[in-house]
Order: sequence, then structure tokens, then C-alpha cells
Amino acid sequence: MRFTMPVPLAPYPTPHVPFTPPATGSESQLVCSGCRNLLLYPIGATSVCCAVCNSVTAVPLPGTEMAQLVCGGCHTLLMYIRGAASVQCSCCHTINLALEGNQVAHVNCGNCKMLLMYPYGARSVKCAVCQFITSIGVSRNPNFSLS
Repeated sequence: MRFTMPVPLAPYPTPHVPFTPPATGSESQLVCSGCRNLLLYPIGATSVCCAVCNSVTAVPLPGTEMAQLVCGGCHTLLMYIRGAASVQCSCCHTINLALEGNQVAHVNCGNCKMLLMYPYGARSVKCAVCQFITSIGVSRNPNFSLS
């Protein structure tokens, strides 16, 4: 006589509820000061605790305009208060120039074709990916963009 043990059945999976963004104006976002993840927080909060790394990030004052740039050293997305002259990356400590849109121009790297951003008036730009130095043509228009 052979006995078999009953196999427990797994419960039916619960249906996946898709993410629906909150009503406009009720939440905002910032980058975690610890792990650099994007955090959502309710409007009016003064600080946000990251669920991933438990770092507490201060929320900028209401009305403070924020800007973003990609770190030239480690390619991490950085957020900073608009108008800052430079931004130090919290990951690799590279100091990045924080130029406004009308103070920068673009050119493709002469080696790997990566789109590069450089301060207007520069004579050359070094690619952060392949380290190639691309010479820049001369332009009289500060909004000039090579692509």
C-alpha cells in the first residue's frame, strides 16, 4: 500500500493593479541624497525618507526651481537648485559646471559619436565616454548647436 502526501495548493495570485499617478499637484519628486533613486513625496513634506537606503533627503522650499544634469564622471542624474554655478556629485565627487541652456552648445564626439554638451566659447571638449578630444568650430551665436 502506497501513501502519497497531499500537495498544498498555492493561493490564486491577486490581480496586478497598475500604477496610476496621483492627481496633478498632489505629489512631487526628488533624487535621494543616499542612493540616487527617484523619490515621490506629498506636496508640503519637509523631508523624505528613502525606502531603499533609509537616507533622509530635505525637500527644497516651495517655489524653488530645480534643474537636472548628468554627472560627467559617473553619469549619475543630479538635481540641483537652478542658478547654481556648479554641482558636486555625491557619488564620485566630480564637480560639474551647471550651465543654463543658453550658455551651452552640443557637438557629437569625433570618435564615438556620443552627443556632448560644452560651455559656449570652448575650443574643444573631452568625451567622458571614450576620452577623445573634439575640436569645436567657431560660432558667433551663443545659442548655436552643432549636431
